[in-house]
Amino acid sequence: MLRALFLVASLLVLGNVIFIHGSFEPSLIVDMVKIIMDNYCSPEKLVGMKEATEAASSNTEVLSIPDAESLAQVLTSGIQTTIGDLRLKVSYEPNYVPVTPPKMPPLPPEQLVAVLQTSIKLDILDGNTGYLRIDHILGEEAADKVGSLLLDMVWNKILPTSALIFDLRYTSSGDLSGISYIVSYFTEAEPLIHIDSVYDRPLNATTKLFTRSTLLGQRYALTKPLIILTSKNTKGIAEDVAYCLQNLKRATIVGEKTAGGSVKVDKIKVGDTDFYITVPTAKSINPITSSTWEVTGVIPDVEVNAEDALATAIKIVNLRAEVPAIIEGSAALIADNYAFEDIGVDVAEKLRGLLANGEYSMVVSKDSLETKLSADLKTLSGDKSLKTTSNTPPLPPMNYSPEMYIELIKLSFHTDVFENNIGYLRFDMFGDFEEVKPIAQIIVEHVWNKVVNTDAMIIDLRNNLGGPTTAIAGFCSYFFDADKQIVFDKLYDRPSGTITELQTLADLTGTRYGSKKSLIILTSGATAGAAEEFVYIMKKLGRAMIIGETTAGGSHPSKTFRVGETDVFLSIPTVHSDTAAGPAWEGAGIAPHIAVSADAALETAKGIFNKHFGGQK
Repeated sequence: MLRALFLVASLLVLGNVIFIHGSFEPSLIVDMVKIIMDNYCSPEKLVGMKEATEAASSNTEVLSIPDAESLAQVLTSGIQTTIGDLRLKVSYEPNYVPVTPPKMPPLPPEQLVAVLQTSIKLDILDGNTGYLRIDHILGEEAADKVGSLLLDMVWNKILPTSALIFDLRYTSSGDLSGISYIVSYFTEAEPLIHIDSVYDRPLNATTKLFTRSTLLGQRYALTKPLIILTSKNTKGIAEDVAYCLQNLKRATIVGEKTAGGSVKVDKIKVGDTDFYITVPTAKSINPITSSTWEVTGVIPDVEVNAEDALATAIKIVNLRAEVPAIIEGSAALIADNYAFEDIGVDVAEKLRGLLANGEYSMVVSKDSLETKLSADLKTLSGDKSLKTTSNTPPLPPMNYSPEMYIELIKLSFHTDVFENNIGYLRFDMFGDFEEVKPIAQIIVEHVWNKVVNTDAMIIDLRNNLGGPTTAIAGFCSYFFDADKQIVFDKLYDRPSGTITELQTLADLTGTRYGSKKSLIILTSGATAGAAEEFVYIMKKLGRAMIIGETTAGGSHPSKTFRVGETDVFLSIPTVHSDTAAGPAWEGAGIAPHIAVSADAALETAKGIFNKHFGGQK
């Protein structure tokens, strides 16, 4: 009611304030509003307008205006602002002649050919990609009249192509019955699909549009890519076609957001005047989205300027041609190299199933392909380390001076000695053994010697993201005695089929901590990779108490594999810990002995040690 009153009042005020010459009766507004009320396709937006119109009809004020065109502009602005629909327009047209929909005249074949050649553009692009541009969508009746010619001149040339780019960037007109006709060529014959519902306000009737079971000629294979190009000039029936095929997941829309028109717009004369009001009298409701493209337009899957849409579509088609080989290559690499053979084979088979079911048929870029592939690999394997990756070359070795190494080590390690001579050691990444070995003495002097003479130690791995596992055997060895050989873990390498034993090292730089002094390791959900391997060993051998959260459930460091000759790369874990005695930590993480939040882990550990050592004093 308030919105309707605002409409009528604002129009009267605009007329009185802005213009001082000429006159039009208030009945003009009353008649105009009545047309909207009786014909506008979304009556729910017009609540209260009837009462407002009756109130306005008793207003005897005269609209003072300089000319009819100016009044039409004012009326248009008021209606559009109030109802929120730019399709509503008022015009002053004293010489207006109603336009009747053109009918296909009986023409000899040679003239029909000429007509079709001017309205339809066809090309076969590189890679056997079809290009079809239609600037007016024919209705079913017209299409039937020229059907045989359409088949010979256009469709039979499109059918053998490997992909189709359907250009609707210039399509602003069409017949409602053409929607089902076109959509059906890109869907299966059975079952019939409900693709649209069109509500006609003047008739107060809803027509459901379905795909057709019979067509002239063959359908375009569902396995072939379909790209629809759009622009801000794509309007009406063309928008409906694009929206239907987009939401059926049959087509990818590339280009600009469409005009946001209507399936049916009528121009209605206002009373006995020369004013006309353009009103959308029918609306489309898609049964899949329960929404519409009208007013808002069709949102492209890939939004680019209209002039760039064709080139972008060609890139998408070329990418999709490579997808089967990329997925097959990925499956083969995983089956042959993933650390756990049974899981790798299962993931590869399921990945091939996703490809066969069309799960990769709608990718639009290398990034979207890699994102989907990573997500699928994680879901199928339960391993977040199995994913796509970039082929980043390793950084060249840095030639640090001893002084620079010392400063770097100070930043990388944090040590402290708490009450009751409790040592604290934190580091957030494991280094490669060959890189650490030359600076082992520096680490011992500036880190290890600060905590080695404590009575117990807290090792903080809550922020340790992993790194190479090559240093694990050496680090573990510091917490065991030199007189006993211990096998920490057995590592199975899938590509080579070999097993490597991690054992205590006889020679270490600096002093061992030994096996007698108490040790607590702090963990969090971020503790991953090599850090998990260390925690796994120390827990399995009963050497340390674990306090904190279950670890990330990562993997041993992955290897990077190139998929065929493409620039797609996979990160594949190829090594797993010994599973003879039960499941290892990969994918599942390591549960702590005492589960507390990561934030509370340090205070919990200090409390345990203080209680133990404080009681001995």
